[in-house]
Amino acid sequence: MESWSVALLLSIVEGLTEFLPVSSTGHLILAGDLLGHAGEKAATFDVVIQLGAILAVVVLYWGRFWGLLRPQAGVRFSGMRGIGLLLLTCIPACVLGLLTHSAIKHYLFNPAAVAVALAVGALCMIAVEKKQYKPECLSLDEITPKLALGIGCFQCLALWPGFSRSAATIMGGMILGAKRNVAAEYSFIAAVPIMVAATGYDMLKSWHLFTAADIPFFAIGMLGAFVSALLAVKVFIALVGRMTLVPFALYRLLLVPFVYYFMVH
Repeated sequence: MESWSVALLLSIVEGLTEFLPVSSTGHLILAGDLLGHAGEKAATFDVVIQLGAILAVVVLYWGRFWGLLRPQAGVRFSGMRGIGLLLLTCIPACVLGLLTHSAIKHYLFNPAAVAVALAVGALCMIAVEKKQYKPECLSLDEITPKLALGIGCFQCLALWPGFSRSAATIMGGMILGAKRNVAAEYSFIAAVPIMVAATGYDMLKSWHLFTAADIPFFAIGMLGAFVSALLAVKVFIALVGRMTLVPFALYRLLLVPFVYYFMVH
């Protein structure tokens, strides 16, 4: 595969963008295009390094994940109830992803498709913030099965590279009545099972492409994604209660003409 410096650069892009509403997959496709990082092995690398970002969320929300294994009195988002909520959120995207996996990789993993998704997602974010939905769900413990499934349906939008899984789930949560910071935290936690499933599925399908020589490249990628994701999540959580999604939407809109000018035409 490419040099270790490419692995490190891509891992930083992955970690910084995975949990922000700007699309990590879209940014990886764009960065990979600029760096000449392309092909089946490259696409699998982009998915596998998400394990580093996943680990960052597990570390930051260790108490919540531990609570899923050991239910806590008075904590509703724990034990089998919490696991059930996460499963409800994962099911729609898992089913649709399995049915469309090949088509998505063939038709949507390119700068033009990413640019359109960035723009559409940005406009949706602005519309959601302009509507100013009144929150009814004020904590993770108030998330209901109906809300969890609804967020899962919105998560399907993230199958379009460039739309952003976190943007889709945060917007979905807000539309369905969750407070912005609650929707963001649930988005981070719900990302773990869906990303583990997606990573595992991709690795099983592409395992034959790799050799032992590729291990250091992947290790650097996962470590870089872990460290940068830790930073990104901490900063975003600190800001999400004080700011809207509009600045992220504006960033996405500013990125679109750059993509079209330098990478599409």
